[in-house]
Amino acid sequence: MGAVPEPHTGWTFLTNHARVLAAIADNPATRIRDIAARCRLTERAVQKIVADLESGGYLSHTRRGRSNTYRIESGTILRHPADSGLAVAELLSLLAQHDGGRGDAAGRLREAPNASDRQADA
Repeated sequence: MGAVPEPHTGWTFLTNHARVLAAIADNPATRIRDIAARCRLTERAVQKIVADLESGGYLSHTRRGRSNTYRIESGTILRHPADSGLAVAELLSLLAQHDGGRGDAAGRLREAPNASDRQADA
């Protein structure tokens, strides 16, 4: 059994459910143990999150021998009313873009014009 991840205090932008879903999107044949390590969660927490995602219709799995292969239901709409109409695929696309340019994100933010600059140009 692996070590328990360090606890995180305070709030974060992404929920553990989003982190687990992103880990599965990155590798549909990933193991619960690997998801837990990547997301800094316990295996038990990941198992519960996977069960939540399956019962919510966001995820399904196929058993292959001793392992699972996950399938994300990409057309499923996010649950919060403020996210009305936003599908899981769109969220995962944003997260993938973030992961793809993680090292350069600060540079892109510095180069992006702020809202007042855009209004002045209009």
